[in-house]
Amino acid sequence: MVDSAMGRSSTETASSQAIPSALARFPMPIRVLMFWFVAVLGIFATTVGMDRAVAAEPSASPAQPYVLQMIRDDSVHAELQLSTDQIQQVYDAIAEVDPRWWVNRITPLEQQSAEIRELTSTLKNRLAGVLSDDQMKRLEQLEKQAAGTRFVVHPDAIAALELSDSQVETLKETFAATDEEVAKLQKQVADKELEAAEAASDVAAIQARERQSLVGQLTRDQQAKIGSLLGATFDFSKVMRTYPRAPEFVLDGAEWIQGEPATMEDLRGKVVVVYFYAFQCINCQRNFPHYHAWHDDMADQGLVVIGIQRPETSAERSRERVLAAVEKDGFEYPVLFDEESGNWNAWGNTMWPTTYLIDKKGFIRRWWQGEMNWQGTPGEQQMRQTIEQLLAE
Repeated sequence: MVDSAMGRSSTETASSQAIPSALARFPMPIRVLMFWFVAVLGIFATTVGMDRAVAAEPSASPAQPYVLQMIRDDSVHAELQLSTDQIQQVYDAIAEVDPRWWVNRITPLEQQSAEIRELTSTLKNRLAGVLSDDQMKRLEQLEKQAAGTRFVVHPDAIAALELSDSQVETLKETFAATDEEVAKLQKQVADKELEAAEAASDVAAIQARERQSLVGQLTRDQQAKIGSLLGATFDFSKVMRTYPRAPEFVLDGAEWIQGEPATMEDLRGKVVVVYFYAFQCINCQRNFPHYHAWHDDMADQGLVVIGIQRPETSAERSRERVLAAVEKDGFEYPVLFDEESGNWNAWGNTMWPTTYLIDKKGFIRRWWQGEMNWQGTPGEQQMRQTIEQLLAE
């Protein structure tokens, strides 16, 4: 889950590459699993996503990271009946693709799609050597379910359902119309002309019409074939992990200036807060009390807070001034001085401050860009609740 509020954007990152604030209220499909079928034979589910309010998948068929997302989750491992050894091999496989996938989120859409296709292909090739034929077949079924109604215009589904050219064209037009309506709602949310809850309700209605339209465009024989393509319905609401493992700390051009040096590997079994800041950034300063309170309240429960100071101004590049600010601002947890931006780049960061929550297995579970309580947004409360949930896992 990604959330966003006012913060200081990097001058080194094009504004078009930054994650828009609207995503905090209305996530795009690269950050969530989209709507899926709950039954076969042409009856479809109400839209549900990891954040509950979701946008429709683009009809122009940009690549979606469904396999990249789901293969890391415990519920999917259980569904595939993976052994302990297989799970470790899956983790080894995703370790090869996660660093590229994570930073890919801030690149232009066309580049994102090309990279997702390549990474998905690489991952599937690795998984083919880990999973049995039956397990791979089930994973492919889950991938189709995750794609929702849009799976019918994928080449293998077109062939299996024997869709005519006119059917495919009509379906694509239907999907395009849905996307246009949803895009308008997204803009209204971004412009604060529409509340997120109302937008979510409108999206659900739009997607319900799309599903009904799809049923009407398929013959009974085609509807009957859907079951064999999708298999038994999987409950995607059980999927908790859809983001990569957190990048390892980069020490080339960086220095731990407070606390003991740490690695993400060493921190497994702990819930970790990593936040990027610049000490002169007023938006960052307004988040400091929240980080301090989390450390004070939950360190004894297994929470580790780590600050990464990535400079922008000349003063923020001074080691002595960074250290003085650490003492002045009352930091009592580890701080990494990211002087040459190696960590900033590894995380694909675009804004000060940005706060990441990492679970006990090292996976990113949520992040927030900007001030957590910007203009009355209850961001600190929401992030604290997520931390408490992760500690309880």
